[in-house]
Amino acid sequence: MLIIFSGLPGVGKTTIAKELARRLGAVYLRADTVEQAMVEGGIPMGEIEGKGYLVAMRVATENLRLGRVVVADSVNCWRLTREWWRSAATDANAPFLDVEVICSDEEEHRRRVEDRRADIAGHDLPDWRAVVERDYHSWDEQVLVVDTAYLSQEKCVRKILDAINGPPSG
Repeated sequence: MLIIFSGLPGVGKTTIAKELARRLGAVYLRADTVEQAMVEGGIPMGEIEGKGYLVAMRVATENLRLGRVVVADSVNCWRLTREWWRSAATDANAPFLDVEVICSDEEEHRRRVEDRRADIAGHDLPDWRAVVERDYHSWDEQVLVVDTAYLSQEKCVRKILDAINGPPSG
């Protein structure tokens, strides 16, 4: 299964995605990590565009074909990238779950963006202005939404696990 995370920077998606991957023993793929490696390899950030996503998707497809669960962590702000992630699952005959992480409390979201520190060496985090001006498109399709303004990390992970496992039987 491919679990596809989406959401603006600073909403908490990486924290939740990493914990989910840990609990599932899943392969964890983060677009920021791939793109930072590309920068370190000599590609200017302005030239990367969607290439980091494509690299991560190829790695996801290979792992899905091996029967692994894959957690994909990226902003995933456009319909095109969402379709790319879904095609990675489809190409491997694997199911997928789209998870959008939001923080509906704007003040809290801003505080998180302004207070956070990069956890990838050399990675430049966006400031609040860059986050609010991001070209983030709303979802047209069904997606599981977790709101970190009201749910703890534990409750967000539990909500996703419940969606993966389906409703309790009985």
